[in-house]
Amino acid sequence: MEPLVDTFGRVHRDLRISVTDRCNFRCTYCMPEEGMNWLPRRELLSFEEIERVARILVERFGVDSIRLTGGEPTVRANLPLLVEKLAALGTDLAMTTNGSTLRLLADDLKTAGLKRLNVSLDTLQADRFLEMTRRDDLAKVLDGIDAARAAGFAPIKVNAVVMRGVNDDELVDFASWARDLGLIMRFIEFMPLDADKAWTNTTVVGLTEIVERIGAVYPLEAVQRGSAPATTFRYADGGGEIGVIASVTQSFCDSCDRIRLSAEGQFRNCLFAVDEYDMRPILRSGGSDDDLAESMRGAVAEKWAGHQINQVHFIRPRKSMSQLGG
Repeated sequence: MEPLVDTFGRVHRDLRISVTDRCNFRCTYCMPEEGMNWLPRRELLSFEEIERVARILVERFGVDSIRLTGGEPTVRANLPLLVEKLAALGTDLAMTTNGSTLRLLADDLKTAGLKRLNVSLDTLQADRFLEMTRRDDLAKVLDGIDAARAAGFAPIKVNAVVMRGVNDDELVDFASWARDLGLIMRFIEFMPLDADKAWTNTTVVGLTEIVERIGAVYPLEAVQRGSAPATTFRYADGGGEIGVIASVTQSFCDSCDRIRLSAEGQFRNCLFAVDEYDMRPILRSGGSDDDLAESMRGAVAEKWAGHQINQVHFIRPRKSMSQLGG
């Protein structure tokens, strides 16, 4: 077994798989108001194709963490079947979801072998949720989180993208809510991946401000940073923890170990990559496992040093977050 190593010596063991490009929300920062042009079903990788790529990455390169994303992964029909296939590979198998259908799927996903859940939720206010997602489904999401807790998922992480003037007034509300339910809040700095390309530095609420505002109410203690994207802080009173993913103000590119497979089979070596490496022709033209492995090895070898947000030579990806899967 050989690790996937880029030219900067970073070993890649964390695979993100977008199982669909579709979503049942139309979040204002993910999708343009007119909606998206979804891929035809035949262009999406089958479960067998996804499992084959994942198996090669696990068995040949030591990938030990897999996360299912979208779009919204739960809109993919028969998702527990894919979870069962991937769970057999023996990795830390997780999923990021908007939570709206977790009431229906939580037990089946847990039985199939899903180990961890992250729920994306950017507001706790019903009217604001409707404005941000164009769906009046906050109650469904909160109920879905309850269902996931009842199914045995613990701890559940809740991801909130913080945007100045949009939801940054809810930082303490999120912290209080999560503490009460035993959830882990993860606040994500707003990144230039919005569909309408309206991102500016002024919309970013940075790690330091987030920690200061929550810490003024619930004192926090820093936890030593590992390879995970979130910088973690413990509540001084033992009431749990929060995390902040500071991709903009305190980038962690030097320790990033993530690779990505899109719903249509594009292999990406970085969330902000401008180039993709197409696995689908290899999968569907009789290519061997060696062919797939060599293509992925070459893709990781060409990874940049970092995304270079706020630098004059930063190149914005063509795809928005709804297409990349986070």
